[in-house]
Amino acid sequence: MEDKLIMKPHAIMIALPYQGHLNPFVHLAIKLASKGCKITFVLTEHFHHQISKSHNNTITTSSSEVDIFSEAGNSGLDIRYTTISDGFPLEFDRNLNLDEFWESLFNDFPSRVDEFVGKIIESSDVSLSPIFLVTDTAYSWTATIAKKYNILNVSFWTEPAMVFAICYYSDLLRQNGHFPPTDNHESTINYIPGIESISTKDLMAYFQESDDKTIVHKIIFLAFENVKNADFILHNIVQELESHTLSALNQKHPTYAIGPINFSKNSTKINISKSMLSEIDCTKWLDSKPPGSVLYVSFGSVVQTNKEVIEEIAQGLLLSEVNFIWAIRPQIVSYTDDTRVLPAGFEDDVKDRGLIVPWCNQIDVLSNRAVGGFLTHCGWNSILESIWCGVPMICYPVTYDQPTNRKLVVDDWKVGINLCDGVSLNREEVAEKIKKLMSGETSDGIKTQMKNIRNITHNALAKDGSSERNFDQFLKDLVEKMHARKEDVQEIQSIACEA
Repeated sequence: MEDKLIMKPHAIMIALPYQGHLNPFVHLAIKLASKGCKITFVLTEHFHHQISKSHNNTITTSSSEVDIFSEAGNSGLDIRYTTISDGFPLEFDRNLNLDEFWESLFNDFPSRVDEFVGKIIESSDVSLSPIFLVTDTAYSWTATIAKKYNILNVSFWTEPAMVFAICYYSDLLRQNGHFPPTDNHESTINYIPGIESISTKDLMAYFQESDDKTIVHKIIFLAFENVKNADFILHNIVQELESHTLSALNQKHPTYAIGPINFSKNSTKINISKSMLSEIDCTKWLDSKPPGSVLYVSFGSVVQTNKEVIEEIAQGLLLSEVNFIWAIRPQIVSYTDDTRVLPAGFEDDVKDRGLIVPWCNQIDVLSNRAVGGFLTHCGWNSILESIWCGVPMICYPVTYDQPTNRKLVVDDWKVGINLCDGVSLNREEVAEKIKKLMSGETSDGIKTQMKNIRNITHNALAKDGSSERNFDQFLKDLVEKMHARKEDVQEIQSIACEA
């Protein structure tokens, strides 16, 4: 039985409208609710629409046909699910008009959130259920709204602590001439608090670009100014895996490592329909394969690549002769061109040893005993899921935080290898790396290390594990700060009345 809070705080939770950010947010909501919090979970209408389409496999314009928390509510958790417009019609292509969408999300969307939060506060008895705001760290407007309504501001970072630290100290990159980069020369950075050293090639993709005026840079810089005003910062990582970085960050702000939140015991028991794409069940095919014989290949829900990369990976899979599942989602190469991206005849060539699907339930695949490796783009959710399931990785980072995530996987934790050692892919090297991961001495060493990292991760979410203790400490500190703020308000009111 979970320990319940005497006070029932009310969390208004607003995730970034992308699959990789939604997944941990949903599980954080379940975790908070299981501890006695009331939750109002907010998605954009468009994101909700996409989930509804994948869930029903039909097109609908209703904004209430799927409640992703229906099972959670049936189990007694106090979660209200609702939507807010992002300012664009449903048919507006947010991928093709990415800059326009993001500009609006960070300039116009806050006024809608402001109005929404104000209405909730007006209709609530905050003395019985004090409200706090939980938003993605990438949102730059949270502190302003929290300050306006005198509510606590909780920032949830869904990527590794190393990425957070680099963004937080981006001014040091400027001061030392490492951003924007002036040339392609690789050098070592050893001045960021909490990070012993990192190569410039392992910085996030947006810190390797010479143009520092893009919408992505604007978002990052504003977000990390905003986060300095947060009351609490939650990290979806295990304390033991990034202890030095987290310790340094905690010197600046109250910081809690609570990950991997997706695998908290309460959330894994509840079915939540949150995928934006329809999922193919691969279980029957996987169960027909020997243990550890299948390589799973996926580049996640957002990242795009090109046909040359797809071609070399396909030919490398052929040469390797391993069994594989390849999730190739629609628009992986182009948002406007839906033509086939695989080489002609490839599916016939792989026959029974290859299963190609548009999308699947990644956890179900990785947790199947037949899967022995994961060729990944190094999205943070994918890495945590692979570690949780004990599946070694082949890393091919593409953009955003993925180069830095690769460093953690390959160089620091040693639970994966690089797909290519040079700038470009070639099929022979792809085949060689696949064989290296799936069999042989290198494979044995990585599997042993993966067992160690997996055990650390599982232990963190055990009853007395570090993530469980950190989560409970966060709730204790949250309630104490709520009480202190309430007493301050009452004192101010008393002084005002006396005057």
